[in-house]
Amino acid sequence: MSTQEIIDYVSKHPSGRVKVAVADIDGVLRGKYISTEKFLAVAQTDLAFCDVIFGWDMADQAYDNTSYTGWHTGYPDAKVKLSMNSFRKIPWENNLPFFLGEFVDATGNALAICPRQLLQKIIAEATEAGFEAKTSQEFEWFNFAETPKSFAEKEGKHLIPLTPGMFGYSIVRSSQRNDFFSSLFDQLKQFGIPLEGLHTETGPGVYEAAIAYSKVLTSADNAVLFKTAVKEIAYQHGILASFMAKINENLPGCSGHVHQSLWHANTNLFYDAGQPHRMSTIMRQYLAGQLYCLPYILPMVAPTINSYKRLVEGAWAPTTVTWGIDNRTVALRALPGGSKSCRLETRVVGSDTNPYLAMAACLAAGLYGIKHRLSLQEATVGNGYKDESHGRFPKSLDEANQAMKNAAVARELFGETFVQHFTQTRDWEVRQFAKVVTDWETNRYFEII
Repeated sequence: MSTQEIIDYVSKHPSGRVKVAVADIDGVLRGKYISTEKFLAVAQTDLAFCDVIFGWDMADQAYDNTSYTGWHTGYPDAKVKLSMNSFRKIPWENNLPFFLGEFVDATGNALAICPRQLLQKIIAEATEAGFEAKTSQEFEWFNFAETPKSFAEKEGKHLIPLTPGMFGYSIVRSSQRNDFFSSLFDQLKQFGIPLEGLHTETGPGVYEAAIAYSKVLTSADNAVLFKTAVKEIAYQHGILASFMAKINENLPGCSGHVHQSLWHANTNLFYDAGQPHRMSTIMRQYLAGQLYCLPYILPMVAPTINSYKRLVEGAWAPTTVTWGIDNRTVALRALPGGSKSCRLETRVVGSDTNPYLAMAACLAAGLYGIKHRLSLQEATVGNGYKDESHGRFPKSLDEANQAMKNAAVARELFGETFVQHFTQTRDWEVRQFAKVVTDWETNRYFEII
């Protein structure tokens, strides 16, 4: 739709309102409803939005260690530009018009710490180098026969999974709540998030969805909106959906794998029929860049304390700096396939990530490898958990964040301002966990010690 057609749709919608949202540093959508009149007034300029979006954590607790905003600034309004290209109709809200926004500074330039703006900066670098990036994110997540109210009353314990047992790729289990299954497929498509596939994954009440491949900004928008949309559709069916990376130590974690490739003039630059495994030099350098950079920027794809409970041996998530051909035990799974399907799957990424940051990390690291013509190490054959020849990933958010904070390559990729702010927010996250007495500690030490 053209901008004028979008404005006409908004003007005529019977609700008289528009829903807008922006993604914070954790990928949580923060939004509000505004009147049609307000939208028409700000559509071509900017919208005022409290800058506390980047001044607190996902639990609305104010940071005490960041400089962008805080008690010292008084939390003023910041400028948000609405993206006309992000326009969608929310099918479960009577096709209400919806827009994503992104933050700009006082002069109208991109705000360095805004996740959507950061991704666009990396996209611009790819374009300048002659590449068009295409990506897709796939998600695993748990579904419970609970509500926010019952979750609170149970204090998050003894939750009832949507379906019991380990039923990966189960036709039986997917038909058991076919109302929810069908609503996901149908309403997500109506919302502009087409799925390539949807199935049950191993674990009680676990689903996995693959979002259709597209240009990277559209792909990231789709991924961010997917997580919120799934939760809202689940509410309609009396279901509580969670994208937490690791629900239980006895169950596999939830991934958010990113598939990616570089193109030019409808040609997949990752594919070369004349090279080993049909992988082009560009693809090999791109892989090498990720293998080099990911240990230094890991918090962008593993951003929470819980992320590192997923990255353990034998749980379908990587622990070593490895790559292989169609190997699900390594960090980077190369899928050479044909000229259209040749791509890379980055398996370190969890379902708890901010898709803008995850895709920015993958793309920037790959471009780094091409720019510096990095050589690709030998592929791992067999069990990637046992191949430590090129190192292991950090084992905790604290360890990973310290590596990012001190890495020159992180600042080269994303800029000093972003790296400083982002690593400060991860320091905050580490501190919040460090002061909590967990159930594990109580069960282990209370009586016996």
